[in-house]
Amino acid sequence: MPDDHRLSITEHIPDGDAAARPLVVLVHGSLDRAASFARVARRLDDVHTLTYDRRGYHRSRNAVPVHTTVEGHVSDLLAVIDERPAVVVGHSYGGDIALGAALRPGGPGPILAVGAYEPPLPWLGQWARRNGARPDGSPHPPDEDPGEAAERFFRRMVGDAAWERLPERTKADRRADGPALAAELAAIRTTEAPFDITRLSVPAVFGRGSASLPHHRDAVAWLVENVPGSELVEIDGAGHGAHLTHPEAFARFVRAAIARAVPTDDGRAPAQSR
Repeated sequence: MPDDHRLSITEHIPDGDAAARPLVVLVHGSLDRAASFARVARRLDDVHTLTYDRRGYHRSRNAVPVHTTVEGHVSDLLAVIDERPAVVVGHSYGGDIALGAALRPGGPGPILAVGAYEPPLPWLGQWARRNGARPDGSPHPPDEDPGEAAERFFRRMVGDAAWERLPERTKADRRADGPALAAELAAIRTTEAPFDITRLSVPAVFGRGSASLPHHRDAVAWLVENVPGSELVEIDGAGHGAHLTHPEAFARFVRAAIARAVPTDDGRAPAQSR
């Protein structure tokens, strides 16, 4: 990427023959960052993993411009993959990005399989009907300050008590992610689907938590029903933030996606997970 477009990337290459293993890219959701996958990544120490702060977030906050479409984030993801055979697993909004990359016109390219944990699908209508949403489905007023919107989003997703426990420096850091959050929520909260998920041509694994909210669970049920050959993984006792609260189970979800990966162009199947 050009210097002003570079993203903060963390890559782990395990001991042994890394060329025989697919790259596994973990894509974070809204108001999150790569570091949230740290406990999951530690449970994937035998896997070639890559995480990155998406444009506008944390250490990639200075990457310009902030994307106003899912497609922009898809382009970043494909640039990060850089034509390497890869399994892409996304959490929440990161799941939409992973699916969008696998559905890019012209074929999925190097993407061998995709995993999406509770990706938002507001065009199905569940988001507009959820408790606390505004009539247009948006979670906050359109003219709200981005920093205040970030705080409101955090409180809604994680809880007031969790926000209050944060040090002031961390609160300020989360508020600084507000412009990126506002841009992507505006892009995703639409009645028009940005892609046709039913046309997915690579193996897919969809995950949800048994304690997740109904609109998250219903969206995943719709995906499993409408994407041929897809697999459901349910994490017992988990909610939307399963990568934080249930890292061992989320790592198994990642491994399920790896196990579904199709062979690479040279005919080799991905190495089996432990």
